[in-house]
Amino acid sequence: MTAAQADLQSPHTELPETVRIERPDVADGAGLWRIAKDSGTLDLNSSYSYLLWCRDFAATSAVARGTDGRPVGFVTGYVRPDRPHTLLVWQVAVDASQRGRGLAARLLDTLTARVAAERGLTEVETTITPGNTASERLFTSYAARHGADVEREVLFATEQFPDGPHDPEVLYRIGPLSF
Repeated sequence: MTAAQADLQSPHTELPETVRIERPDVADGAGLWRIAKDSGTLDLNSSYSYLLWCRDFAATSAVARGTDGRPVGFVTGYVRPDRPHTLLVWQVAVDASQRGRGLAARLLDTLTARVAAERGLTEVETTITPGNTASERLFTSYAARHGADVEREVLFATEQFPDGPHDPEVLYRIGPLSF
């Protein structure tokens, strides 16, 4: 999970009115893959997985569209099967052309408000690797905006990753939320 450092300014102050935040659809999968690839910091999943994500998890994800209708940012997530009021945020990314305008924060706020209204969301989880200051700021500022506590614990240690060196993934549990 990552967010651009410059995208952590006040969440709604500089975002142009022409950017719309909506549920993604399958046609957005390629755009989400491109934004993730171009981020240079996200763990890039296969293009196929972004297509599936836009089909199967559209209700718990959001896409920001520019004036031409193409994706310029996204947040993907899912409701945990064993915790039906918890949204796990998988990835957040913003196209370089839109960074520094608070889009990541707006995407996260918009998505969680929608999921809260539809499913009774009370908690958000995400994982962040140590040293990812931008993501740490995005989620701690999100918690502050929503009057929530943040608990942290290592979810997956370095040695658990089978594909070579990988920083540990620290679970951030944010809640209870107030909307």
